[in-house]
Amino acid sequence: MGGTGSIGSAVTAELVTQGHEVTGLARSVTSAQKLMDLGANPHSGDLRSPKSWAAPLAQAEAVIQLATTFDTDMAEVDAAAMDAIRAEARSRTRPLRLIYTGGCWLYGQTGDLTASEVSPKRPISALAWMQDTAEVLLADTHLSCCVIHPAMVYHEEGGGVFSRLLQQASRDIPFEIWGSLNTRWPLVHRGDLARAYRLLLEQTDLTGNFNVVAQSGVPVRDIVNEIIRRHDHSGTYVVRSRKHVMFKYGAWAEGPTLDQQMSANKIQQSCNWQPQVSDFTQAAF
Repeated sequence: MGGTGSIGSAVTAELVTQGHEVTGLARSVTSAQKLMDLGANPHSGDLRSPKSWAAPLAQAEAVIQLATTFDTDMAEVDAAAMDAIRAEARSRTRPLRLIYTGGCWLYGQTGDLTASEVSPKRPISALAWMQDTAEVLLADTHLSCCVIHPAMVYHEEGGGVFSRLLQQASRDIPFEIWGSLNTRWPLVHRGDLARAYRLLLEQTDLTGNFNVVAQSGVPVRDIVNEIIRRHDHSGTYVVRSRKHVMFKYGAWAEGPTLDQQMSANKIQQSCNWQPQVSDFTQAAF
């Protein structure tokens, strides 16, 4: 689910390229066409209505959850969708493979510590529900579940986590820095993240939490300087406090203000995953 989004489209392409038959949930004609263009089979349905995708779920060997509504009820919608998947799993003779998506912001601010999968979770308030759901899924014996925690994701199509800064650079207006230039962002390229999803989907004996990160923590200052180099920006900026951006943009805006570092040792050792883009300055965005 979520096969046409920023991350989902890369995951879909990776799975198809590696010979998997993929069915993606499509809420619109545009999404259905995008899935077909990627080589996947679209199924008309809506995340909010589990009955609309019950048929392909019953036929699926594995499920990847990448979809969210991004509305105020996203926690309730996600919980209902996961309840439907758990109900389907209970009807099977062996556990259903499920890859659920968490995120780096579930660790909260780590500062000089580097978060591993056994580090305590201190999720931002906007995503606390995600951690609750992940714990329920991991404890369900009818599921063979992995929870992937991506670092902050960037890519060529709009920049991903860099998009706001890139838009400001293209207009040559002052960068709006959330928190501090010294804030560290763990980073991963979308293509490398997609490969991690595929590897974990295939290795059905693996369960639990898995961080996916190429650079453990890159100061926002370094990201801004690289964007200045590429776009000939004046270099001017304004710093906004965490309180300011959360008031202006919503509770989710706490995430980019967190000073974080993450480790990907577990997935590297378990799946032999290594990022092909080990430094964001090597990538187009």
